[in-house]
Amino acid sequence: GACCIQIENQVSDEKQCGHQDGKVTVPHEDFLAKIRAVRHAFLELGVDDGVIVARTDSLGAGLTKQIAFTREPGDLGDQYNSFLDCDEVDPANLAHGDVLISRDGKLMRPKRLPSNLFQFRPGTGEGRCVMDCIASLRNGADLLWIETEKPHIGQIGGMVNRIREVIPNAKLVYNNSPSFNWTLNFRQQVYDAWEAEGHDMFGYDRAKLMSIDYDDTDLAFEADERIRTFQRDAAREAGIFHHLITLPTYHTAALSTDDLARQYFGDLGMLGYVASVQRAEIRQGIACVKHQNMAGSDIGDDHKEYFAGEAALKAGGEHNTMNQFAA
Repeated sequence: GACCIQIENQVSDEKQCGHQDGKVTVPHEDFLAKIRAVRHAFLELGVDDGVIVARTDSLGAGLTKQIAFTREPGDLGDQYNSFLDCDEVDPANLAHGDVLISRDGKLMRPKRLPSNLFQFRPGTGEGRCVMDCIASLRNGADLLWIETEKPHIGQIGGMVNRIREVIPNAKLVYNNSPSFNWTLNFRQQVYDAWEAEGHDMFGYDRAKLMSIDYDDTDLAFEADERIRTFQRDAAREAGIFHHLITLPTYHTAALSTDDLARQYFGDLGMLGYVASVQRAEIRQGIACVKHQNMAGSDIGDDHKEYFAGEAALKAGGEHNTMNQFAA
């Protein structure tokens, strides 16, 4: 069974990737009920050290599926609703179908979209993330996952510091996602830092820092160094306990296939494959260079010999070309 379960606070039927727009969250009771259910399942199965990761997408989610149920001022439901984008209304001017809530003695109309979703106030994402994380840890989660729109240690650390004011030992899982343009993000971060320090930024166009024209500049070298040390720096300054990277092999497969196609159908011909792929596999001891073995030919031979004895027609043997890779 699973030793770790991740639970998210997005709606299940309209879930989006954490780096896409249009994300919708659910009130805390819906989310926390899942965390408690997972912990109960772990205990029933005798998994005493099962890990629950609570992920919040609130930073980039501007909508909620529903208004939270609240019993009294200041409870979780009331705190969740306090982030709703509302207009005060006069009871004499109500429209047909209006949904209203009472807040601090005032009658408020939450902004509801044609999709029947409710809108949060702009700029409340970080506050909602902090509240999500504290509530999750208090209700059985072990680790946190905050999905951000950019890999910025200051932003991440700012939220974690607020969480640790309440939960001092809070630990974060972070997705070093290929969905970020790491080069552009870090070059812009260096640009902003240098500009704030009074550096002469003549010759740099912030909006075009991805250009190859900047690859050999001091700004690009500094950005690359910050990328190189990101995991270490973020662990120290932003409380990131576990770094992961999603979909890296999707991108490596696409890039290597494109490179091979350009070489094979270009001037290099077959040397494009031999020099860039096969020779590198041999030099680095990559087992897949013997692809027939990796496909299970040895296992097949064992079965053939077991059932057919001396009459077995085995794929392996002296004339199998995989022997050429033995040296």
